[in-house]
Amino acid sequence: MAQKPSLAKGTRDFLPNEINRRNFIMETIKNNFKLFGFEPIETPSFEKSETLMGKYGEEGDRLIFKILNSGDYLKKVSEEALSEKNLKEITSKITEKALRYDLTVPFARYVVQHQNELVFPFKRYQIQPVWRADKPQKGRFREFFQCDADVVGSESLLQEIDFIQLYDSVFTSLNLKGTTIKINNRKILQGIAEIIGAADKLVDFTVALDKLDKIGKEGIIKEMISKGISENALEKLDPLFSMKGENEKVLESLSEMLSGSEQGMKGIEELSFIVNNINELGLKTSKLEIDLTLARGLNYYTGAIFEVSAPEGVSMGSIGGGGRYADLTAVFGLKDMSGVGISFGLDRIYLVMEELDLFQDIPAIKPQVLFMNFEEKNIGLYLKTINQLRKENISSELYPDFANNQKKQKKQWKYADNRQISLIISEVKVENDDDIFIVKNTITQKQEKCNFSELLIMVNNL
Repeated sequence: MAQKPSLAKGTRDFLPNEINRRNFIMETIKNNFKLFGFEPIETPSFEKSETLMGKYGEEGDRLIFKILNSGDYLKKVSEEALSEKNLKEITSKITEKALRYDLTVPFARYVVQHQNELVFPFKRYQIQPVWRADKPQKGRFREFFQCDADVVGSESLLQEIDFIQLYDSVFTSLNLKGTTIKINNRKILQGIAEIIGAADKLVDFTVALDKLDKIGKEGIIKEMISKGISENALEKLDPLFSMKGENEKVLESLSEMLSGSEQGMKGIEELSFIVNNINELGLKTSKLEIDLTLARGLNYYTGAIFEVSAPEGVSMGSIGGGGRYADLTAVFGLKDMSGVGISFGLDRIYLVMEELDLFQDIPAIKPQVLFMNFEEKNIGLYLKTINQLRKENISSELYPDFANNQKKQKKQWKYADNRQISLIISEVKVENDDDIFIVKNTITQKQEKCNFSELLIMVNNL
């Protein structure tokens, strides 16, 4: 007996209606990207391992899917490395490529390789799948799409303001009201680390802080202690967890806390500029909230960082995130190329919209007109009519199998019902040298006769 097929963990098949809804989200995001002046690019699904490794921190590197070399991939591995199970040496010999972990690092590589062909500041958008060897759970998959927009070649904070407006514009277009755009600044986190005496543990500090939603305050304190951050330092950190409320009050309290840190005060200055301008401009359906526990675990962020939360009452993690990176292209040889970017989590946005029942108004992909195949003599006429309808950009089709009995006719009616086709032509007659179609309108449940011109009117009135 053949084994029942199954999917790899963390991956999914998509039904036609799911694809239709996903395409709706992607088209909405894409249209807003264009509205804000971004150009499309694409990069390969896999990169050289050296391009990706070391750019995401220790935890990110663990989640990168490696691709085995083709052929005899063990040929270059020494017997000694195999016997000692030296994973680091073995891995370096048997794999030279990896599936991309995100779209930002490949984009940095892209900018460096094509720098002479681009106009800076360069604004790009990219909608492609990425892969992470993460533990699958609701809203977290091993293969998923990212919808990214980035600007490189500008240090202006006007870009951050633009991205906040872009987030708000997309979620307004999706009718996804009540999202919270959380913002922080890595300079502020660096300042906090300095003040509590843990400047040398900045990476460990931010990686642990980024897990607050997953493991809670007690969990991150335990992790920070395990990384060598003292309990005395963590006592100084405690006010951070209760520093919430109006953005202006948070900035005021933070200014007092970080008055002794030049870097921290620089972060507050940048954050104040962004918040004040957004207050002046206003947002349509989202709100901007300073969250000092927002860290974004990726090492390449150096300035403003973003994370978007779904509306209250929806059980979902972040549905978007991003931030500024001062010199990500430097690792590929191009220095002084500041950038900032954001990402939309397509799969999570889908789940949130599904939970909020926001897909009702999205029309299904289906023919507008279906010709029943009840009489073989009419097939030529039907095909000719379908060709004319398609020239008018009207989706139409002929049921492929001829029905020579009542049972087969019922099968065709069931097909039409399952696909919710609006107009069904079951018969054609000739009256006064004109072809007259017998049409059932499944919306009104009325059956009527019409010629081709009248059929076009009926379709346009749907």
